[in-house]
Amino acid sequence: MSPMDKMWASFVAIGLMAGASFLISYARNRTRGVIRIILSIIAFLMFVPILLYMVVSIL
Repeated sequence: MSPMDKMWASFVAIGLMAGASFLISYARNRTRGVIRIILSIIAFLMFVPILLYMVVSIL
């Protein structure tokens, strides 16, 4: 994998991390009940591709 591809993979991971952080913050501060649980699960599931992109950018 070229260095430019690794750079873009790291940018995608950073963007997903920012999105997940915003989503979990929004879910905990602004919502209640089932919506809160659903948004939290979506935010935590976003960490799977974040982890994969992080590993790709390191290797």
